[in-house]
Amino acid sequence: MKARYDMVTCYVARPTADGVLGELLQMRRAKGEFLEGAWGTIHGKIEGQEMAWQAALRELREETGLTPSEFYQLDTINQFYLAADDTVWHVPAFCAVVPRDVEVTLNDEHDAVRWLPRDRFDKDFLWPGERHQVAELAREIFDGGPAKAYLKIHV
Repeated sequence: MKARYDMVTCYVARPTADGVLGELLQMRRAKGEFLEGAWGTIHGKIEGQEMAWQAALRELREETGLTPSEFYQLDTINQFYLAADDTVWHVPAFCAVVPRDVEVTLNDEHDAVRWLPRDRFDKDFLWPGERHQVAELAREIFDGGPAKAYLKIHV
């Protein structure tokens, strides 16, 4: 069995219509892409000597054209096993906060976007590990949990 540490996840959050953080971006995987038709968040590989948070920002720009107004790390690491290559993955996650009125510019890996309200997080995130991270994100970042100030990355 192998272990990999060279992937990151980046959730994108925006305020709801009433101005409080509460929506997350999902993008649909395009035809011919891995997990075609599945809705998900930003995932990507760490390149060269990038730090994980730098890779998350780069992937955010590449996949959505967005730049965050605030940026956070999450405390939990998504760990999962892929039988196809007998690999355990350890994936740190980040949260990019953007203004409500941003326009998402998709790359060719995705063909549609949607903003999920908080009451859909547990139903519309495919993977259990992501649902766990999203629950942490909602508690600490949306709700101003005790760790929020310490999770913030100043970029």
